[in-house]
Amino acid sequence: VQLQASGGGLVQAGGSLRLSCAGSGPSINIYTMGWFRQSPGKEREFVAAIAWSGYSTYYHDSVKGRFEISRDNAKNRVYLQMNSLKPEDTAVYYCAADPTPTQPMPIPSAYEYWGQGTQVTVSS
Repeated sequence: VQLQASGGGLVQAGGSLRLSCAGSGPSINIYTMGWFRQSPGKEREFVAAIAWSGYSTYYHDSVKGRFEISRDNAKNRVYLQMNSLKPEDTAVYYCAADPTPTQPMPIPSAYEYWGQGTQVTVSS
């Protein structure tokens, strides 16, 4: 499985961005998918996850009500819509895939496949 994240950029506080994660190789349709982020000097942090069906989603408290994770299994893609962005959202954002049929986990070690990351910078 190869994952390609895109959609990052520079945005002012209060703005929006939509990240996209494209899967190639084996289909990611049955995988739990997650988004994580990492800023300099900090550990990789869970942002959001979505079950293979798309019916269950999970969010870090800091992004609840502002971010939305979704997936289009027909296109082998997962999205992260980010609204009301804050400077503290600045980080490299990574998409990840967990091929095990378990409840989505908010920890990096649960995910086997990772994309290369896309930079999100929010200016104040």
